[in-house]
Amino acid sequence: MRSVAGQVFLLQSVIMVLFAAAAGGALVVQARESSTQEARQLSKGVAQSFARAPGTLDAMKSGDPTELLQPRAEDARKNTGVDYVVTFDPQGFRWTHPDPKLIGKHIYAVREGGAADRPFTKTFEGSLGLAVDTTVPVYDTNGITIVGFVSVGVTVASVDDVVMDQLPQLLGFAGGALAVAAGGTALVSWRLRRQTRGLDPSEMTRMYEHHDAVLHAVREGVLIVGSDGRLLLANDEARRLLNLPADAEERRFTDLGLEAGTAELLGAGRPATDVVHLAGDRLLAVNVRPVDPDDHTAGSVATLRDTTELRALAGRAEVARERLGLLYEAGVRIGTTLDVVRTAQELAEVAVPRFADTATVDLLDPILRGAVSAGPGPQMRRVAVHGVDGARSLYPVGELIRFVPSSPAAVGAERGRAVLDVDLTAPGGWMSAQDPERARRVLDLGFHSLITVPLQARGVVLGMASFWRSTGPPFGREDLAFAEELAARAAVAVDNARRFTREHTLAESLQRSLLPGSLPDHAAVEVAHRYLPALEGVGGDWFDVIPLPGARVALVVGDVVGHGLHAAATMGRLRTAVHNFSALDLPPDELLGHLDELVARMDSDENGERDHESVAGATCLYAVYDPASGMCCLSRSGHPEPALVHPDGTVEYLRVPGSPPLGLGGAEPFETAEVSLSEGSRLVFYTDGLVEDRERGIDTGLEALRHALAGARRSPEETCQDVLDALLPARSSDDIALLVARTRLLDPSRVAEWEVPGDPAVVAGIRADVTGRLRVWGLEELAFTTELIVSELVTNAIRYGIGPIRLRVLRDGDSLICEVADGSSTSPHLRRAAITDEGGRGLFLVARFARRWGTRYMARGKVIWTEQSTRSPEAEPEEVSADALLEQWEDAAW
Repeated sequence: MRSVAGQVFLLQSVIMVLFAAAAGGALVVQARESSTQEARQLSKGVAQSFARAPGTLDAMKSGDPTELLQPRAEDARKNTGVDYVVTFDPQGFRWTHPDPKLIGKHIYAVREGGAADRPFTKTFEGSLGLAVDTTVPVYDTNGITIVGFVSVGVTVASVDDVVMDQLPQLLGFAGGALAVAAGGTALVSWRLRRQTRGLDPSEMTRMYEHHDAVLHAVREGVLIVGSDGRLLLANDEARRLLNLPADAEERRFTDLGLEAGTAELLGAGRPATDVVHLAGDRLLAVNVRPVDPDDHTAGSVATLRDTTELRALAGRAEVARERLGLLYEAGVRIGTTLDVVRTAQELAEVAVPRFADTATVDLLDPILRGAVSAGPGPQMRRVAVHGVDGARSLYPVGELIRFVPSSPAAVGAERGRAVLDVDLTAPGGWMSAQDPERARRVLDLGFHSLITVPLQARGVVLGMASFWRSTGPPFGREDLAFAEELAARAAVAVDNARRFTREHTLAESLQRSLLPGSLPDHAAVEVAHRYLPALEGVGGDWFDVIPLPGARVALVVGDVVGHGLHAAATMGRLRTAVHNFSALDLPPDELLGHLDELVARMDSDENGERDHESVAGATCLYAVYDPASGMCCLSRSGHPEPALVHPDGTVEYLRVPGSPPLGLGGAEPFETAEVSLSEGSRLVFYTDGLVEDRERGIDTGLEALRHALAGARRSPEETCQDVLDALLPARSSDDIALLVARTRLLDPSRVAEWEVPGDPAVVAGIRADVTGRLRVWGLEELAFTTELIVSELVTNAIRYGIGPIRLRVLRDGDSLICEVADGSSTSPHLRRAAITDEGGRGLFLVARFARRWGTRYMARGKVIWTEQSTRSPEAEPEEVSADALLEQWEDAAW
C-alpha cells in the first residue's frame, strides 16, 4: 500500500464497503416504509368502503346490529385480506369482531390522537407485529349525528424476505465493482511505470521541481511549440502576457484568439532573436530557438519579455474605456423601476466590482416616503449595500445612521460635493473624523480607501453614496470625477422614483379615504370585504353596503378604468352619487340610469373645460336584497356577473342582463334580474382585476374563482381569504375589490301582513290587529303612536289610492317598520296648512312620531313606509301642544 495505486485501491475498497452498507440500510428502510404505506392504504380503503356500503347505516340503526353486521364484516375481512373488521357504537362497545368472544366488549383508547368526527389512521406494535388501524365514523342521513364506527386493521408484512431476496444482488454488485477497481488500479500502475520510463521517485521529484520553477517562478514567458504549430506548454508569465485561455495546450496558435502576426511568429518555428513585437497593448521581445538543431521535427522553444515603456499609459487608456462603458451601463441599469429602494440597490450593483469593492447608499427618511427633504441632515437610513464578497458593511440595510459632523458623509452632504479619502489609516484624516469604535471596525474589514458622494437632484440633497476599496490601488482624483458623474445619474433616477412614490401615496391615501372604512352591521346580510391597490398605482375600484328602508340592504361594486388621482377622485364622486340615489330608494335599473347620465355629464364637462382623461369605462353592479321575502334584485353596467354560493357549497354565476359601461350614452334601458335566495347563500361581488391579468384570461380566472368559492359552511371572512389565496397574482397590474355577503331571512314571526279592503270602516279593525301583534312582540309602549301612523296611512290609501291595498309591519332589530302599499303612483308631500283648514295634517303627525318615513315605488304602485325606534317610548301626542300641531305642515293630494 505504499504506492499511489495501492492507496487508491484501498480508498476504493472502503468506498464500496460503505456504499454496500448504506444501500443495505436504505433497502431495509424502503421495504418497511413500502409495507407500512400499503397497509395504511388498504385499511383506509376497506374501512371507508365498509362504512359507506349500502346497508351499513341501516344495520347500525337496527335492533340487533351484530346479527346483520358480523357476517358482512367476516366476508369483507376474508375477501380483502385485512386482519380484522370491527364495528362498534359511539360508546365504544363492539358489534363485530373476528373473535366472537370479544363482541360486546368495550374498546379502550379507540380514538387516541384523533378527532371523533373524522377518519383516523394509527400504527401500533401488537401481538402480530407492526399493524395499521383505520377508524371511520358512520353518520346518520342528516350528516351530523354519528351512528357508529368501522375499524379495520392490517398487519405490516415483514421486510426480512424482501431484504434477503435483494441482499445477494447487492453484495454481488459490490464485489464486482471491487474487482473492477482492482483491475483498473493494476492497469494504471503499469501505465505509470511505462510512461515514467522506470525513473526513481526521487528523480521524478527533482525533475518536477525544475519544471515547476520554469512554469511559475521565472518572470519570463516560456512557450514550447510542437513541429505542427501546436502549443505544448506555457508557463504563468506567458499566459499573462498573451492572455491565453486555460485550455491553450494542444491547440494551434491560430485557434487561441491571438493576433495573426503573433500567431505566425510563435507557431511557425523559425528562429528569432529579440524581435520586438506588438501583442495587443504590450511590446514583447520574442526569442525562438529549436529544441534540437539537428532534428527539425522536435519543435521549438519561445521566450517572451515585456519591454514596453508605455504600459502605464496603456493602462490608463483601458481604465478610461472601462469607465465610459460603466457610465453607459449605469444609464441602462439604474432607474429600471420607479422604486426608491430598488434604484439605490441598482446604483450599488453597477459600481461593484468594476469601480469599488463595496458600495453603500444612504437616503434621508423623507425621500423614502416620497416627500421633499428640507435639507441635508445628520441622520440617514441605509437602503442598499453591495460588495464583491457579500454585504460587507458596519451598518445593515434599514438601520438609521447618525453621522459624526466631521465625517465625510456629513461634510459632503453639507457642501454638496464629493469627498475623497485616499488612505483611511492615515493619522489626522478619516480616522480622526469618525467614531473611534466604528473606525476600527471598518478598518478591520480591510477597507483602505473611500469616496463619499452626495446624491442631489434639482439642487436638493437626497442622500449619500459611499464607494469603498479593500483591494487594488486606492482611489484617485480621476476616480473622484467618475464617482460624481455616476452619482449624478443615479440621483435623477432616485428623484424620479421619489416623485412617483409621492404621487402613488397621495392617490392611495385619497382612494382609501373615499372607500368605506368599515361596513355597517345589518340584519339582512353578514358581509366581508377586501381591497388591494395595484402595484403600479391605485385605480378606481370601490364597494359599499347601504342600508335601505324596510330592513333591505343595497350591495354595490364599481370600477373606474385607469389609475392615479383622476380615477380615485372619479370613484369618490360615483360612490357619493350612488349614496344619494339610494336615498331616493330607486330600483337598481333606474339608479344605474341616473348614474349613467351623471357620468356622461361629468365626462362632457371635463372635456369641455380642459384636455383631461374621460370617465368612459366606469362599471357598476347594484343589488337590493329584501330579507323579508329573500328576493334579490340586481342590475349591472359593464361589470362582471356576480357569483352565488348556495348553502350546499355549489357555485353559479348569476345571469344578470348586461349593459355597456357607464357614460357611453347607450339608448337601451338598463335591465334587472330577480333571484330568490335561501338563507345562508353567499353573494360574491368582485372587480375584473381579481379574475383577469396579463398572464391569465378572464375565462380561466372565472373558473379558478368558482373552485375557490366551492364549499359550504364558510364565513364571508374565510371566503374572502380563500379567494385571495387562490387567485391573487404575484404582481397585480389592476386594483382588486371583493365583497362577500351571506344572506339572512327575517323570522316570519317578526313580519305581519294584512290585505286592506277599500272601506274606511275596516280601519278600526286593522288598528286592533296591529295592537295585538305589538303586544305579542312586547312593544305595548308603541301601540298608541303605531295606531296613529297606521290609521293615517291606511285611511289615506283607501281615500286616495288604488287597490289592492296591503299593510305590512316588520320588527327589525331596534326598528319597527310600517308599510302601506297601493296601486297608485302618486306620492304625498308636506305643505303648510291654513288656519281655516279642517284637515290635511295627518302626514305631519306621521312625520312627527316616526323616526323616518318615505315613499318607495314599485313596478305597479308605491309603498309608504315609516320607521320607529323600539329603544325608548315615543312622545305621547298630548305632550305636543294643539297650536303647534295646527300650525305645521299638511298632506298634499295623493
